Amino acid sequence: HVQLVESGGGSVQVGGSLTLSCVASGDTIGRYCMGWFRQIPDREREGVAAIWNGGGGTYYAASVKGRFTISQDNAKNTVYLQMNSLKPEDTAMYYCAADPSCRSWYRPELFAYWGQGTQVTVS
Repeated sequence: HVQLVESGGGSVQVGGSLTLSCVASGDTIGRYCMGWFRQIPDREREGVAAIWNGGGGTYYAASVKGRFTISQDNAKNTVYLQMNSLKPEDTAMYYCAADPSCRSWYRPELFAYWGQGTQVTVS
C-alpha cells in the first residue's frame, strides 16, 4: 500500500504563504484520491482539500477556497498544498491522506492511508 510523508510546515506571519508537500511511495498517487486534512487539539480532523482523477478533480473546504491550491506532480509522486493569505485560524497539524476513492473527500474516516503530519503555525 501507499506510504505518505509530509513536509513544508513551519511558522509564518498572518498573510504569508507556505507550500506543503506529500511524497508518496509504494504506489502511484494517480490511483488514489489524495486529501489534505488538518487538526487542532481537542477538535475533529477536518478536510481541507482533495484531488483525484490524476488531478482532473479538486475539492476545497469553504474556509480555504480561493486561498489554498491543491496540485499533484505524478512524475514526482507528490501532492502539494499551496497556502496563501494565511490566517491564525489556519494553525493546525496538517495531514496528507490517500484512499482509492473520493466518495466523501472531507470525511477523514474514509481515508485508509495517512502521513505523520506537519505543523503549520500562523501568528
